[in-house]
Amino acid sequence: MYPLSRFTGHAEIKDWAKIPNFPNTSTGEEETKWVQPESFFDELGAILKEVPPLPGEESLYANMQSVLDAASKDSKLHAALVASAIDADENLITPLFQFHNSGLPLPHNWTTINNGAAFGTDYYSRAAVAKSNIFVNSARETKYFYQDSDGTGQQLNGTHAYTVSFAGGQLPPVKGFWSLTLFNQHHFFSPNEIKRYSVGTKNKTLVTAPDGSLTIYVQATPPANDDRANWLPAPKENFVLYIRAYWPEESVLNGIWTPPVVTRVK
Repeated sequence: MYPLSRFTGHAEIKDWAKIPNFPNTSTGEEETKWVQPESFFDELGAILKEVPPLPGEESLYANMQSVLDAASKDSKLHAALVASAIDADENLITPLFQFHNSGLPLPHNWTTINNGAAFGTDYYSRAAVAKSNIFVNSARETKYFYQDSDGTGQQLNGTHAYTVSFAGGQLPPVKGFWSLTLFNQHHFFSPNEIKRYSVGTKNKTLVTAPDGSLTIYVQATPPANDDRANWLPAPKENFVLYIRAYWPEESVLNGIWTPPVVTRVK
């Protein structure tokens, strides 16, 4: 796919064999560390040429390029850049993997973002999403809510059991569908005996209470009796929860509706 302005009447041909090859070193169990801080500034110049500046970013690009040019002629300056990249990776970027370190705070320790897919110059939120979440849609397409703590602020962990109770008439208000998904400490699905990784609109066997409320049981072992129908299996270690509201109603977009508390029950 390419712009119509480049069309000459003949289809462009792309030789995909000549694109850079990035071998997959992931074990599938945790984050793949694609960005190496030790070589970040060595590769930044090529990135600046590959990705054009947004309107208003021209001076920022020029400043960065001037620093790269200076570092190419001064080994001490280059060493200082490498040290700064290592420090930033450890003390700024790595903490952004935890949802509570970014986004807008909501009741009960949930967080969210309002500018998904439209970050503009909000580089902090863009970096946080890239680190913890990889990709998001615009808010009017999908509204996201992130959670790594219970109602008391303690990290979610499978040695405990939790409930997430939506009051009657208080399921996520959407025109599309919604889901409550559980990810392990590396933000991947957690294997479990019933192969259930989320609950929501797609689940037709969820059991509601007589008052219309819906309680989801988030725990490592199956709940008793009829509660098993509402079980969202958790691993034995730390985990996170994640609500997606697709095609959200206005009450989601304007903050009138927010997710319920995650309650630790034992």
